[in-house]
This record gives sequence, C-alpha cells and structure tokens, in this order.
Amino acid sequence: MKSIYFAGGCFWGVEEYFSRIDGVLETEVGYANGKTENPTYEDVCHNFTGHAETVKVVYDERLASVETLLSRLFRIIDPTLLNRQGPDRGAQYRSGVYSENGDDLERARAWIESVAGKYKGPLQIEVLPLENYSRAEEYHQKYLKKNPGGYCHIDLNV
Repeated sequence: MKSIYFAGGCFWGVEEYFSRIDGVLETEVGYANGKTENPTYEDVCHNFTGHAETVKVVYDERLASVETLLSRLFRIIDPTLLNRQGPDRGAQYRSGVYSENGDDLERARAWIESVAGKYKGPLQIEVLPLENYSRAEEYHQKYLKKNPGGYCHIDLNV
C-alpha cells in the first residue's frame, strides 16, 4: 500500500470520487501543508492557515499507479485555475499533489508536464512534498456517503 494526497477544491467530492476507483483502498479528508498544527475547518476557511483541503488516498500500486490516479484527478479539476474549483474560492481550494515519497513526486511532475500542452494556459497545480497533514473533523469524513444529497462541485461519474 502507498499513500498520496490530492487537493482539488472541496474535499467532500474529491474523497467520494477517489473512493470509487479500483485499487484505492482507503480515503480520508484533511488539511495539508499549512502553517498551523491541528487546524479546524473554521481555521482553514477563515484564518489564513495556508492549508489545502486534501484527500489522503491509500492505494495498491499493482492496481492503480500514480499516473492512473493523476489522470483521474485531472478529470475532475481544472488545473489551470488558481485557488479555486467550481464555485469554491480561496487558497484552501487550490489544486495540489503531495507525497512523502520523492519518487512519486517526480512521477507526478513528469506526468503533469506530459499533459500540460493540452491546456490553454499554465497549470496551477502544486506538486510538493507533504510537509504536514491533519485529519479533518469526523463530520467531514465520508461526507457524501453520509449525506447523499450534499454539496459536490464535481461530476462523480467521469
């Protein structure tokens, strides 16, 4: 099993989307690469902590490669948007790929570079080492499973 962390706007839909992919064993929402320890949702949204709403994806690399997961991420985000996806605005909604594994980051950079020419404009997606991660509050975990009619800015069927 390996882990990688994806940011792509509101984490509710991103988590639900990745939970449906073959080879993904576990998902969890949280806050990554910010300036404070153990932030709350309110901190992240209102106190400029620098965290991104992020989904931890635990996967079996024999069934889903980094490149496969990235191709799926790019189906649900617009990587040319800075600090927003769908109607969500703010630095916490930026797009990013974070990992503790340098090889995975290099593979992610290479894959993103290989698709960059398909977009009209520069890509605005961070690819950085995971500096810190805090699990989000329980009510955010599996939110769309608990609230099937809940807010989601992405098409879960792509």
